[in-house]
Amino acid sequence: MDISLDINKNVDENASIYFDKSKKAKKKLEGAKKALDVSKELFRKEELSASIKIENENKKKSELSRKKEWYEKFRWFFSSDGFLVIGGRDANSNEIIIKKHANSEDSIFHTESSGSPFVVIKNPDKLIIPETTKIEAAVYTAVFSKAWSINTRTSEVFEVSLDQVSKEANSGEFIAKGAFMIRGKKKFYNPVMDLCVGYFLDAENNKVIMGGPPSAVKKRCVDFVVVKQGNLKKGEVSKILMKKFKLHSNDDLLSALPSGSFALNLKEVKK
Repeated sequence: MDISLDINKNVDENASIYFDKSKKAKKKLEGAKKALDVSKELFRKEELSASIKIENENKKKSELSRKKEWYEKFRWFFSSDGFLVIGGRDANSNEIIIKKHANSEDSIFHTESSGSPFVVIKNPDKLIIPETTKIEAAVYTAVFSKAWSINTRTSEVFEVSLDQVSKEANSGEFIAKGAFMIRGKKKFYNPVMDLCVGYFLDAENNKVIMGGPPSAVKKRCVDFVVVKQGNLKKGEVSKILMKKFKLHSNDDLLSALPSGSFALNLKEVKK
């Protein structure tokens, strides 16, 4: 390093000049180091953010690509007694459920009013269906009828067998798609409409969303939220639940909720 001395100044004055220069250089060096550290931290955060985004996208793809069971194309839940219960999403799926998936040993639920799903308790082993399961099926039928969307707390639901359900209309009447003629004696229920949404883990450790009566969901699911009628919109609720359950897609959550508005009890969780 070359050093230039001012001949008009003495040794101490020349030394003072270089001391001041060294202090300024040191400050510049410290500033450069700080700027470098800030740049490194920003780069690290951007790199981490990009990594998290890619990971979340992969998890979302994994959730959406999960191989679903045949009954997941309908509304469904497993009762607290272990029975599969399926219900129509619309007129077309109502038609399919009754014509293709209901058998003589099953129990069928519907409401007197229009806009209700046909709900079927599947009973392939021809067991005596417990009353607890029937009450849960009645609750489920009421929840997914129009009664929820008009904020009614209860709705009359009836139970019949398959041989009472027919597409044969009375003289002069027409039966629309998804609707059926019910004949014979009905067993009536007046369930209170409460819903629970939660998830359980399948064999591949995937989270499977299940919505249904609280007694059924609480028994089967790893985590759950109690859902009642309220003022929250369906989209808002699905986003809240997606965050709580640590999901990356709300598609299945939207499917597990009826039409209408909601209130959530986030304090009640699985012990």
